Amino acid sequence: MTTRFTIAAAALIAAAGLAGCHKPEPAKPSVAAQARAVTVARVETRALASGVEASGQLIPREEAAVGSELTGYRVARVLADEGDVVRAGQPLVQLDDTLLRAQVDQQAAITAQAEAEARRVTGLDGQGVLSQEQIESRRYQAKAQAAALASLRARASRMIVTAPVGGRVLERTIRPGDISAGGTTPWFRIARDQLIELDADVNEADLAGLRIGQPAQVALPGGQVVAGTIRLVSPRVDATTKLGKVRVLLPVRADLRPGGFGRATFGASGRQIAAAPEAAVRYDAGGASVVVVDASNRVHQTPVKTGQRGGGWVELIEGPPAGSRVLLGAAAFALNGDLVRPIEKAAR
Repeated sequence: MTTRFTIAAAALIAAAGLAGCHKPEPAKPSVAAQARAVTVARVETRALASGVEASGQLIPREEAAVGSELTGYRVARVLADEGDVVRAGQPLVQLDDTLLRAQVDQQAAITAQAEAEARRVTGLDGQGVLSQEQIESRRYQAKAQAAALASLRARASRMIVTAPVGGRVLERTIRPGDISAGGTTPWFRIARDQLIELDADVNEADLAGLRIGQPAQVALPGGQVVAGTIRLVSPRVDATTKLGKVRVLLPVRADLRPGGFGRATFGASGRQIAAAPEAAVRYDAGGASVVVVDASNRVHQTPVKTGQRGGGWVELIEGPPAGSRVLLGAAAFALNGDLVRPIEKAAR
């Protein structure tokens, strides 16, 4: 009896030990936890920024290059500097005319003597006092010396280099003491009438919607926004880049510096529209669409009709209403009905 009890007790202890060694199965993750994380944004009601945006470089409306056509004269004084606003005809450089003035005085004396000699033979033609050759020689010398004097005086009048147009001096390369070299390198560059333009590169498809006189807003790197108008729409498109040039004329401002960067927004208006981020719009054979995430976090591809775009947003003429959540970027990998775990991107 005691033996049977002992065996039974041992069996119970072994069973208890086996039960204690058995590990419970881990809990399976929920379906929601297994859903793929995706980034979403909201369809928003926004002010229409623009139908077309384009960037480019600030350039002078018209640029005048100024130099001297004389060679070999020392620069005595420079009368203007970069940034100065000059008027047409204003002196910019004074060349040293000391030697030239002496040459003019000498030539004036020679010319006066030659003209006096020519006057002495007036009325002596055919009288035999002097040969006709001598008479003609004196007259020729008088004309030649007068021409030489006129040449020197013309050169003297160019010893002061003046501005051909009024405007702002963009560059100065001449210094006192330099020797003039006959205009090989411009001494000054002047932006005529201080007018600066944005030379913008516009996509070929957008050129058709732009017109001369159309308003434009130009944003500068410093944050300033300048109102301008389209002055020129290029009649040609670059065969390589497929971009066309649009010139936007800007008002006279000291902070518009040629060579700087600007970004133009054409046709701006305050109209409120429903818009989705550009990254949310998908284009395929069926047209444009967005992938909407519903209240249960399941996705549905929804066709849309798009309008104007700008600032990273696309107008939705037809599509989900404002406030709808749409997938960003990963729309190509989502199938209708998929469960996702949305992570919302902050609006900007």
